[in-house]
Amino acid sequence: METKITQKKQATNLLKAGYEVTVWNRTASACEPLVANLGAKAAKSPAEAAAAADVTIAMLSDPAAAVAVAELAAPGLSKSGGGRYIDASTVDAETARKVSRIVKGAGEGAAGFLEAPVSGSKGPAIAGQLIFLASGDAALSAFAAPLLDVMGKKTFYLGAEVGLGAKMKLAVNALMGTMMASLAEQLSLAAAAGLDAADLLDVVSLGAVAAPMFALKGPAMAEAVSARKEGKEPLASRFPPAFPLKHQRKDLRLALELAAETGTPLPLTEAACELFAEAQDGLALGDADFAAVVEAVASKMK
Repeated sequence: METKITQKKQATNLLKAGYEVTVWNRTASACEPLVANLGAKAAKSPAEAAAAADVTIAMLSDPAAAVAVAELAAPGLSKSGGGRYIDASTVDAETARKVSRIVKGAGEGAAGFLEAPVSGSKGPAIAGQLIFLASGDAALSAFAAPLLDVMGKKTFYLGAEVGLGAKMKLAVNALMGTMMASLAEQLSLAAAAGLDAADLLDVVSLGAVAAPMFALKGPAMAEAVSARKEGKEPLASRFPPAFPLKHQRKDLRLALELAAETGTPLPLTEAACELFAEAQDGLALGDADFAAVVEAVASKMK
């Protein structure tokens, strides 16, 4: 099976599993290691890649990019023997539906559309442990299951309605963002109250609110809180990006838009979004890991 995919880690896993993979990226140099070291084929455009593929998998960082790449790929889908398109971008439901319309309007060769955003960041992507949140063409979901199984540990097929995957992803990521913001606040409170922030992490790890994310991100956050208490400036290098803060802010914003559409009040999500905005706009931490939101709280400690 020939596959086109835009995300380096997922492409690596497919290549190692023996699939033929054609790659394209908006930054051409990102494809070079896959071609030179793992035998991927490089396409000059999304249309060229899609024309050679049984399945095209796109993973973009925002709604505008997801639509733009789908439009570029569409001419190739109409020439493809498969014409199957999977969009694993994190976008809002309307964008997912727009991409679906672009794909299905590509012509006779366009066989199906599936949205399949993922839960999981750098580590799970490398390990092939992502969670796919799929909706759309049921036949394509079944056809692509072996591919998704290589890249992830579980695929949830949420139904035929395009947009359900996007909604689930936004709910998951909004929960993640509010959890991170809450941890940032309590680490800062502990330090301001004369406690060791690291001790708070140890206590949490043994109780009912223990979470893998707290164990993974907490130590760097506690270190940042201690540094800020000593009057030191924030360091983006303390937070190498597994999931960039600017993307978490974007997902919180999209979740709030969904909340407005459904008439659902989300005061915690609104507050968290403000903290992430402050960390990005006020402290220039948009490209740091989303755990850097702690700097927006710790900077106000007295």
